Amino acid sequence: MTVNGYKDRATTYAREVVSGKVVAGRLHYLACERHLKDLERSLKNDPSFPYEWRPELSENIIDYAETLTIAEGTEPRPLKLYECQAFDLGVPFGWIHKTTGYRRFRRSYKTMARQNGKTFQNGITGSYIAGFSGYQYGKLFTVATKKRQARLAWDEIAKFIRTDPDLADMFKIQDYKSTITAINTMCVIEALSRESGLDDGFRSIFSSIDEIHQHKDNSIYKAIYNGTSSLAETLVSMITTRGNKLNSFCYEMDSYCISILNGISIAEDFFVDIYCINDDDDPWDESNWIKANPILARTESGMEQLRRDAQTAKDMGGMDLRDFLIKRLNVWVRNFENVFVDPEKWKDGGVKKTLDDYRGRSCWVGLDLSSGGDLTTTVLEFEDPGDEYFVHSHSFMPRGRMEEHIISDLAPYDVWEQKELISVTGGESDFKNDYKFIISYLKELREAYDLTFNGVAYDPHNADGILADLEDFGCPLMMITQSARFLNDATVDVQLLIKSGKLHYNEEDELLSWSMVNAKIVKNSFDEVKIDKEPHSLTKRIDPDDALIDAHTMILKNKQTELVNVESEMDAYLEAMGWKPKKEV
Repeated sequence: MTVNGYKDRATTYAREVVSGKVVAGRLHYLACERHLKDLERSLKNDPSFPYEWRPELSENIIDYAETLTIAEGTEPRPLKLYECQAFDLGVPFGWIHKTTGYRRFRRSYKTMARQNGKTFQNGITGSYIAGFSGYQYGKLFTVATKKRQARLAWDEIAKFIRTDPDLADMFKIQDYKSTITAINTMCVIEALSRESGLDDGFRSIFSSIDEIHQHKDNSIYKAIYNGTSSLAETLVSMITTRGNKLNSFCYEMDSYCISILNGISIAEDFFVDIYCINDDDDPWDESNWIKANPILARTESGMEQLRRDAQTAKDMGGMDLRDFLIKRLNVWVRNFENVFVDPEKWKDGGVKKTLDDYRGRSCWVGLDLSSGGDLTTTVLEFEDPGDEYFVHSHSFMPRGRMEEHIISDLAPYDVWEQKELISVTGGESDFKNDYKFIISYLKELREAYDLTFNGVAYDPHNADGILADLEDFGCPLMMITQSARFLNDATVDVQLLIKSGKLHYNEEDELLSWSMVNAKIVKNSFDEVKIDKEPHSLTKRIDPDDALIDAHTMILKNKQTELVNVESEMDAYLEAMGWKPKKEV
């Protein structure tokens, strides 16, 4: 395929995946589909999408890669990219901002099974940016928890240079210092690790962060990413195979990236590609293995290796089975029973309705009042005919905590503020929520849309200071005990409504969608359930979910009360007519 006379291998490959010509897992399919949808948005001059596709820029790095020589093996051989590699290399470099001309993607996340060239690809990208991006005196890093791991991508770059006489003249390798200097640009590539003094303040035009499933927390990512904020162009490239530690930075990042591919979270600066089998795939079916092994499974020797590993996993079970699923099929070994919301089912509930469609209506209010400077949310829940519901959500956060939470939560609160999904209150020195903003917001909303509040359900935590203000609304208040016994019915009912497509929300509410897929189900000893964050996670916010379930709890409790009242009135009527119903003993 050519565009304006240029080859476009990345787009050609994406079309082949989406058309079904190339076998691919669902998440890799979504990465290709995202590229094609973005092309349509660009061609239609979508005002919310200020980027354009320049295939010649994509082809530049692809062509560069295929001038390199692979040194490893019995003898050197020319590098020839597989088409999936051309896609992953070309897409981050082909998209630019229409006005500035700078590259669109500042972050990337790629995960696939072992021995499929992840680190090898970052070696190509690092040497290309250092020598041929035009940037002078830039810093580039290969980063990991340990120096030995950090040296892997650095060594890939060094091997390319040492094997190519032309590159050898353009770069100076200082092995003892773990640095490579591009002579024409004076850009320096350095291997860094936590154990060798990695800290804040690194302004890198490219960083390869390797095997993030081994990272205990997000501190390395934060140290690198924080240093890029003043740069017009950068690329923080995370590469990994998945693992089994669900209480980890890698799992949180992976979940966020899946939300991006599903269209639930919007991060236009983030390139994501995930190669793995689908949740419902048979792990022993050889035809599925290429989904996680787009390179290894294309060779007979690679398939033989996968067959041997699969047989060992079958025979041994236990740790060998776990390792096969993780390292060869790139899946998280986890229990799916604790998932609160299926992202696809949730996405199906998105509609184009807004509060304008509910003028003059009555609704139930749910409040989740967080402590300190975390997210605080209010939800309005409207009842529609046919046992259907519409949810409007709005959140609050003090401005003094926003920048911190953008990084720690991997959430674009600044973008959501522009879209009026969150009110960021106070000034830069305000670090605590002022709940008066919430009361004012609810009063303004009630007046602007002529709403009637049937009741307000609130979490008693942190509510003491505003109870008098809530009473001014002149409707019943309900304190929602945050226990599985009290919340079970509403939690299960909300789950069923989502599964049946009866709970709706404005499809543009990215913050609500982000929080819904963060929630997990926890049970008590009686198998009663409620939602919670991933265990030990401090950054997967579920405050809108809590506010929704608080409101829905009040709805269900009210219906139960109405049922009791109707039965009592019927008994009184029958007695007045001379018939006395038998009382249960």
